[in-house]
Amino acid sequence: MRHSLRRAAVTAAVLALLLAGCTGTGSVPAPTPGGAAPSTGAAALVAPSGPAAEALAGLAVADRAPSTGYSRDAFGQRWADVDRNGCDTRNDVLARDLTDVVFRAGSACVVASGVLADPYTGAAMPFLRGDGTSDDIQIDHVVALAAAWRTGAQSWDEPTRTAFANDPLNLLAVDGDANQAKGDSDAASWLPPAATERCPYVARQIAVKQRYGAWVTPTERDAMTAVLIGCPGEALPGSPGLTPTPSTSSTAVPTTAPVAGCLIKGNINGDGERIYHLPGSRSYDETRIDTDRGERWLCTEQDAVDAGWRAPRT
Repeated sequence: MRHSLRRAAVTAAVLALLLAGCTGTGSVPAPTPGGAAPSTGAAALVAPSGPAAEALAGLAVADRAPSTGYSRDAFGQRWADVDRNGCDTRNDVLARDLTDVVFRAGSACVVASGVLADPYTGAAMPFLRGDGTSDDIQIDHVVALAAAWRTGAQSWDEPTRTAFANDPLNLLAVDGDANQAKGDSDAASWLPPAATERCPYVARQIAVKQRYGAWVTPTERDAMTAVLIGCPGEALPGSPGLTPTPSTSSTAVPTTAPVAGCLIKGNINGDGERIYHLPGSRSYDETRIDTDRGERWLCTEQDAVDAGWRAPRT
C-alpha cells in the first residue's frame, strides 16, 4: 500500500513538471500558416505591457453584432478627398507608403509607380499602375469596414463612417493577395503572414478602435493579447498625414496661381461637389479658386477626373 502511494506521488510530480515545461511563462503560440490567429492560451499566463496593451484593456468587450444592414455605401464615397488636398485617398496612401514614387506625367496626384515594403508579408514589392498590375498592391482598411459594422459602426452617423473609411490611421498599402486572404476578418481569424508584422498590425487595430469607440469581441481581445505578449512596450501608432510629395519628374499642381499647362479650375460648389472648369467654358472666367477651401488648379482633364472632380452638368 505504501509503495502504491509513493508511486502515485512520483507520477503526479512528473506530470506537474511536464505540464510546467509545456506552458512556460512568456511563451506565445505561433500562428498557423497563412496568417491565422494564434491560440490564445498564453493570454491567461502573462499580462502584456505597454501603450498598446493599456489601450486594449480600455476597449469595451462584447459579442459581435449581426451584419444586418451592412453595405459599403454606408461608409460614404469611396476614397473621398477628406483632407481636401485635391487628391483621392487611394493615391494619397500610395504616395505615403511607397518609396521611389513617380507620378503620372502632368499629375501631382496619380501614382504611376513605386516600391512598397509590404507591412503584411515583409516583402519588397514593385508597384506599376496599369491593367493587370494595379491590384498587385491594394489599400487595406486595417479594421475592415464590415468588421467595424459588427463592432459598433452601425450606430455611427454617416460623417463618422466616412471619416473612418478614409482615416489614414486605418489605411495601409499592402500586398493584394494578403489583403484578399484577410477579407473582413478580425485579429481572431487573421494576422499578417510575417511574424515580425503582427505586433504593429494589432497595435494599429487597437488605435483605430480606440479612436472611434469600436469594441472588441472576447476572442478578438484574446488574440490581440496573445500577440502583444510577444512585444512588451508596443506603442500605439500615430496618424500620419496623407499629402503626397511630388517627385521631381512630375508637374506640381499650383495652389495659388496657374503655371504653364495647369489652367483647369477645380471648384467646390455650395453642396460640396467638386467641379472642374476648362478654359473657355461657360463658367470659367467667373470661377475663383480658394485654396483654403480645398480648391485647386489642375493640369489636365484626366488629372481632374482621377482626383475626383467632375465636369459641370449642362
